[in-house]
Amino acid sequence: MATATPDRTLLPTEEPLALLRPDGSAVEGSPLRMPDDEVLLELHRRMVVGRRFDTQATALTRQGRLAVYPSSRGQEACQVGAVLAMRERDWLFPTYRDSVALVTRGVPAAGALTLLRGDWHLGYDPREHRVGPQCTPLATNTPHAVGFAHAARYKGEDTAALVLLGDGATSEGDTHEALNFAGVWKAPVVFLVQNNGYAISVPLSKQTAAPTLAHKGIGYGIRSVLVDGNDAAAVHAVVSEALASGEPVLVEALTYRIEAHTNADDASRYRDSAEVAHWLARDPVDRLASHLASRGLLDPARRDSVDAEAEEFAAALRAELNADARVDPADLFRHVYAEPTAQLREQAAMLARELDAEHSGADDLDGGRA
Repeated sequence: MATATPDRTLLPTEEPLALLRPDGSAVEGSPLRMPDDEVLLELHRRMVVGRRFDTQATALTRQGRLAVYPSSRGQEACQVGAVLAMRERDWLFPTYRDSVALVTRGVPAAGALTLLRGDWHLGYDPREHRVGPQCTPLATNTPHAVGFAHAARYKGEDTAALVLLGDGATSEGDTHEALNFAGVWKAPVVFLVQNNGYAISVPLSKQTAAPTLAHKGIGYGIRSVLVDGNDAAAVHAVVSEALASGEPVLVEALTYRIEAHTNADDASRYRDSAEVAHWLARDPVDRLASHLASRGLLDPARRDSVDAEAEEFAAALRAELNADARVDPADLFRHVYAEPTAQLREQAAMLARELDAEHSGADDLDGGRA
């Protein structure tokens, strides 16, 4: 029986693709096309705003205004670079660590944090922003993205899906099923793996024996790309090309999570300060800023303007989240089913009676004091 000839075009490069070195200088002979200057400036602006949003969200968690917050400091190039590569008609399928990607896509900052505040599960309209719900379970957003993209193609729509996942999610069955369906259907989905080195406290070496996570696409007939995830220009170039291809592409972006997994995690128990310092020297925001400054595109006035915008963004977020949320107990029953069941109606009526009685008792007490 004849055997198929392996498609070598599916293989990722041995070294991560890059356009900028850690010091901001340009990489000579890169196969990637450098984005236009306007795009580079916008990448820098959005990363600065995104980082300030991230640090503000971390502070709000410490103040009790958020139940939990998974910081993405250090991963701004992945999220901003990828989102700015999207076309308006494309859809984003994020995870719990992708709040910076959400605000870059135009989701209001407070809406992006609603889930992490412990309020509504979704604080924004997915159709308005073309952003799916943030997934807390690992990898459940991957089949969602594939199904959506496959359905869009059936409807004759020129729409691609960008699904974000971490290195830990590549060990989940959902990811393998999604890759398999995407490969068979040739669904227009870009899987962007933000490989930050750890699935909570589990290092990559204990998750897989694959040469790279990008190699995992080969078994499904999906073209794979390995990119420097701290190079916003390179991420933007790779994702732009992948989204425009109309085919499934697996992109592994090598990056690092500077902060702990969440505010409930002690990262010092599984990694040392020297490792963090190594990656701080490869900061994605500083890298692009150095490149722009060396070319005279980012002068002190522009830098100050971007910093001021970031501070205003953070101040608006503080003001909104420092206000107590208004909750209606009846919402417990409104959105369980499209048509409430008899049991739900009974429970809602019981709660309404109890609240009325509580309010009546409080009014009587006030009257007695008067």
